[in-house]
Amino acid sequence: MAGKTNPGRFFEDYKLGQELVHAIPRTVSGGERALYHALYPARHAIYSSDEFARASGLAAAPLDDLAGFHIVFGKTVPDISLNAVANLGYAEGRFLKPVHMGDTLRSVSEVIGLKQNSNGRTGVVWVHSRGLNQRDEVVIDYKRWVMVKKKNLDAPAPETVIPELATSLDADQLVLPEGLDFSNYDFALAGEPHRWGDYAIGEKIDHVDGSTIEEAEHMIATRLWQNTSKVHFDVLAREEWQRLIYGGHVISMARTLSFNGLANAQMIAGINAGAHVNPCVAGDTVRAWSEVLDKSETNAPGVGAIRLRLVATKGSSAETELRDDGGKYRSDILLDLDYWALMPI
Repeated sequence: MAGKTNPGRFFEDYKLGQELVHAIPRTVSGGERALYHALYPARHAIYSSDEFARASGLAAAPLDDLAGFHIVFGKTVPDISLNAVANLGYAEGRFLKPVHMGDTLRSVSEVIGLKQNSNGRTGVVWVHSRGLNQRDEVVIDYKRWVMVKKKNLDAPAPETVIPELATSLDADQLVLPEGLDFSNYDFALAGEPHRWGDYAIGEKIDHVDGSTIEEAEHMIATRLWQNTSKVHFDVLAREEWQRLIYGGHVISMARTLSFNGLANAQMIAGINAGAHVNPCVAGDTVRAWSEVLDKSETNAPGVGAIRLRLVATKGSSAETELRDDGGKYRSDILLDLDYWALMPI
């Protein structure tokens, strides 16, 4: 029987420098925004209101930055992580242009690193992925690494190449949306009075609220992004016989929870580093807290950049240590994300 279906790539199928053009461009509509806000539910004003966005110097309310990220990410899955064990981390992520309704997004990637694991059954693949719009402008640019199964355990291990990735982006590497201006920012409509100057480096904010992940909602969200990774849908794809929650779902949930205390951290400008340190499954209740790592002024009127560490947990608070005495993440930590956001000064 001639095979016409796509089994996905396995670790031995990747080559250093390999370029991957991902299928299925997607034109963004208001449907993505409505579903995103329903699933998480997102409340940052600049994504919710065209009028608020125009008052901030933009043409209209853009799609939530993370929704754009998920669309770009989802397109890479059939070529990169269809046979993944887990998505491990992110680095050097930059949000270069807002995504607006009517934009058409596509994705391309390059393999920049390979390392077979000592068990000989899996390996880690590093990729540099970019999302482009219909004008061939890069809107999102990031690097990630993923653990992928081997199909042929006897396939020779490739030469180990681990890319050098920056631990963080400098503030001057951030690209601010053209025209962004918070000079006349309406704090009442945004939901909180706290501005850039009210946050101190080292300050921790417990976001208080929690959200229990339901089986149906995470699968709807993952399908929305056209992410086809088997571990998110097929209970037989994991030895635990339990679907794994897409890590981006956890990121968006934590970011949404951070509204309580960071309502004015309006736009994400960069992802410095990120790691999904423990699996999340349906029934887990996600809570979140943030730590202010750095602050910087920008050239945009009234706009400051704030570097935040966003931690998603299964219940622990900002007062709990992230790691145990052996230096390993505690089992109740789900996500450790370091990112830059834009906030009114």
